[in-house]
Amino acid sequence: MAAMPIFYSIVLLTLANGSPVVPKKLFGSRFALALDGGLLLFDGRPVFGASKTIRGIVASIVVTAVGGILIGLGYELGALVAIVAMVGDLFSSFLKRRMRMAPSSQAMGLDQVPESLFPLLACRETPGLSYADIFVVVLMFLVGELLISRVLYILRIRDQPY
Repeated sequence: MAAMPIFYSIVLLTLANGSPVVPKKLFGSRFALALDGGLLLFDGRPVFGASKTIRGIVASIVVTAVGGILIGLGYELGALVAIVAMVGDLFSSFLKRRMRMAPSSQAMGLDQVPESLFPLLACRETPGLSYADIFVVVLMFLVGELLISRVLYILRIRDQPY
């Protein structure tokens, strides 16, 4: 196991997946343009839902790019982690809408695995992650997100606990 690459990966994943919550709390519904533009698919359900915004994706990319610089891995890696994490998050939301789940509802594993696994697979060579390291990071991310989510809910930063 590679301790520093695992640590850096957790930091970048946390920034990528956590930063969209901050502008939501700061601005409320202002500047919250839904990524899917409210488009409904053949099943009458939104593509992603109103909670997936351009504002959140931009926040994720900017914050994680800065995080990449601060930990010495460069803005390019930070931005790439954020972009692929957001793809994983959108993938999860797309599936949840098809399963008729409400936005922000919990789907254990589906909410955590794609947004951590996809970027780790896409970026594994730069921080030097093995496949065993990736497994450990995904597991740590899943457990950590569940724990942190409850704390953020208690602090009224998050609207719902997971």
